[in-house]
Amino acid sequence: MLSLCAALVGVLALAGGASAGFLTPESGGSPNADDIDTLYKIILAVAVIVFVGVEGVLLYSLVKFRARKDAVPAQIRGNTRLEIGWTLGASVVLIVLAVVTFAMLPGIRNPPDSDPDGFPTDEIATVQNASAYQPRPPSGEALNIDVNGQRYAWRYTYPDQDDNVLNDVFSYETLVVPTKTTVTLTIRAQDVAHSWWIPKLGGKFDAVPGHLNFTWFKISEPGTFKGQCAELCGRNHTDMVAKVVAIEPDAFERWLANKRREIDAANAAAQERRAAEAAGPTDADADTPAARETPAEQTPPDEDE
Repeated sequence: MLSLCAALVGVLALAGGASAGFLTPESGGSPNADDIDTLYKIILAVAVIVFVGVEGVLLYSLVKFRARKDAVPAQIRGNTRLEIGWTLGASVVLIVLAVVTFAMLPGIRNPPDSDPDGFPTDEIATVQNASAYQPRPPSGEALNIDVNGQRYAWRYTYPDQDDNVLNDVFSYETLVVPTKTTVTLTIRAQDVAHSWWIPKLGGKFDAVPGHLNFTWFKISEPGTFKGQCAELCGRNHTDMVAKVVAIEPDAFERWLANKRREIDAANAAAQERRAAEAAGPTDADADTPAARETPAEQTPPDEDE
């Protein structure tokens, strides 16, 4: 029995990294994560008070009215005042929790505007999607990034203002974002169901093939935030990690420019290669020993092959 208890404690200790905060959700990265953590703590405090109160009355009753020899307890068939009291008490608790939840819900769902010294952003395009709420700041402007789950990596695409998606900046596994800037995510999946989750940046959001999901975060200070796919998506599910790196807006602008130059250079090299293949062999290719051989001189294939 002792060995079983020790093993259970060990498993719980090792599982701490996968359980976010030990008792409450992680926070400190984005306002929505902070509000989720605060709401969770409020509900937890009320639940603890109710639990202690109910268990206290139960233990008191067990001791106070325990069976005694030659003692016959009073036969009570009901207590109207007591029954009305605990019914009203439970109703008040539920009403208070509902009011607090709906008061904090807008801060969790709706992103704020970027700071004046944040990265310049554009208006978010409206996505016609009847089954998911698309968060939008009051100004309607944010840095929108496309998050694509694919076994077993996350691809992040930074759409620009032109219609050519081939020159959009993209990266894998590491999502680089500017600080002091509202970032909205359009989440999708390419193959199977995944789940986007960076604990310190908000709740989990499923990535489902053929369906779009949305979330947001806003990071005030540079830092690194780690997460992982939270939906079992295959044999290498544990390899599908995610990382968000927040840098200053000026540094992000330089990073974005460098990525664009890399993509433009790669596109130019690919165009040159395709043009060369379309033009056929060059004089230099025709002067190779293999090209100078006549059909009769070329080595016939082995009959056994």
